[in-house]
Amino acid sequence: MRSPLPRAVLHRLETGRLVVLSVLLGALVGGLCIVLRLTLDTLISFAVRLTDYAPPGTTGEGGLMMAFGTAAHWGLITLPLAAVAYALLVRSGEGDPLTQLVRGYHQRGQWAPLPTQLRTLLGTLVGHSSGLLLGRDAPFTMTGILGARLMQRVTRLDSVEFRTLTLAGAAAGLGAVLHAPLAAAVLIAEVLYRRFEFEFEVVMPCLLAAVAGTAVYGLAFGFTPLLSFPDVQVPAAAQLPAFLLVALGASLLGWLALLSCAALPASFLSGWRRLVFAGAVGLLTAVVAQRLTPAVLGDGMGWVQLGAGGFLADGSEQAAWRWVLLALGLHVALGGGVLPSVGVGGLLGVGLANLLGVDPAVAAMVGAAAFLTVTLNVPLAATLLTVTWGGEALLPVTLAASSLAHLLSGTRGLIDSQVHARRDSAVHATTPAWLPDTVRYIPRRAAETPAVPYDGAAPAPLDADTLPPPASDRELYRRVVPASWRGARLGMVTLPPGVEVVGVVRDGSVRLPRPDLRLTATDELVFLARPDAYTALEGVLRLPGA
Repeated sequence: MRSPLPRAVLHRLETGRLVVLSVLLGALVGGLCIVLRLTLDTLISFAVRLTDYAPPGTTGEGGLMMAFGTAAHWGLITLPLAAVAYALLVRSGEGDPLTQLVRGYHQRGQWAPLPTQLRTLLGTLVGHSSGLLLGRDAPFTMTGILGARLMQRVTRLDSVEFRTLTLAGAAAGLGAVLHAPLAAAVLIAEVLYRRFEFEFEVVMPCLLAAVAGTAVYGLAFGFTPLLSFPDVQVPAAAQLPAFLLVALGASLLGWLALLSCAALPASFLSGWRRLVFAGAVGLLTAVVAQRLTPAVLGDGMGWVQLGAGGFLADGSEQAAWRWVLLALGLHVALGGGVLPSVGVGGLLGVGLANLLGVDPAVAAMVGAAAFLTVTLNVPLAATLLTVTWGGEALLPVTLAASSLAHLLSGTRGLIDSQVHARRDSAVHATTPAWLPDTVRYIPRRAAETPAVPYDGAAPAPLDADTLPPPASDRELYRRVVPASWRGARLGMVTLPPGVEVVGVVRDGSVRLPRPDLRLTATDELVFLARPDAYTALEGVLRLPGA
């Protein structure tokens, strides 16, 4: 059972395994996104026939830069029904796909059950295709999460790998729909925290999966950026104050949208009240589309493309109505994600550009970067996203805009499952860094403290950053039976020196570790071992085929 390979070699093997799994997962998610795109196009075509209106599309998705038809009142009546259906499918407390992703990660991989994820995917498909303010990125993000769950069913993954690959799957889906794999990978690593902190350990798996997913998706639908801004030049120094005003305006609207989330307590919008409120949001969308402008239908990315190209006279009115729908829809998980914020901020930038007399393409990306930074707390990802779409010439001004927005907005955000910093996450605050999630660490008690049963309540969380190095004395460890040991007799299991089994927990009772005891999948083993020896055992168990 003891591996003759040095620990450095074992670490390389584990890292190489994660690299391969990330690429395979990205390719899998890219294929699933192709199916999702075809399904979404069919649903949108059906909705267009109902409402007699098609908003402009983006160049990256093969859309036309013009709107068709006038919204029919008999077709718009489906919007309240679609909003109620969305509220029924995405229930109170669950949140949009990005919220579920962040919550599951901070709960150490306690993801929402499969039926909940499938309901959320169906709800996002219904919401986006009907014309509600729900971004195209929402169903793609959930598809990436489901791709990781599918991989877990065909590949043996431990809890750390599954948690990392779930983030990587979401990055693959997001990178495909945004046509920006690098920005998507950074966004997933950055959106976990309200402060300017990252999960550096997941950046590379997310990037590999996003690149692979975008490559597979692009084979079917091309590699054109989602938004195209030809001939964008570096803004002159004299124009920088005007662009900073655009960033300030977008930051203010984003901050006000966050304040609106606290206007109604979550306890009030529960049960039938939530359904009625969702129906009212859908009805308001239909009334505005019929009486004022049908441009409020959809996530607005096609209108951002038109405005940035100089084909939209004034985007302020549309941005204002979209902000109202966003502020109201957030109470029922409508308007979250990436693209709705980009749409509101981009259209606001176009409107202010016409007022200030600056380049609308640059102003649209400045507004989008600032608004997205405020709502999701992702300044670096917002900058990378706008640079991917608009070119490197936008880097100085959008970086300044996102930095200013993050500085002014504080740590509020649309994603209530975000935590402030790494030390507040259960991923970094429970078990020592040298142990996997499948192991419960029981620290050695001081001589003057009373004894605590090994199967009693879990000890208080420890700060993994301030833990002392493993001691030379032996400690108790409790873990589930490894998959390769199931069905074997305990006496046939070979353990490395310094590790011994002192108990077997079965059906809530502790049994003596008799050699003829046959291990089952529901058993738990209690080890007495030196920390370094147990770490070596875990390293061997994580090897492929172990």
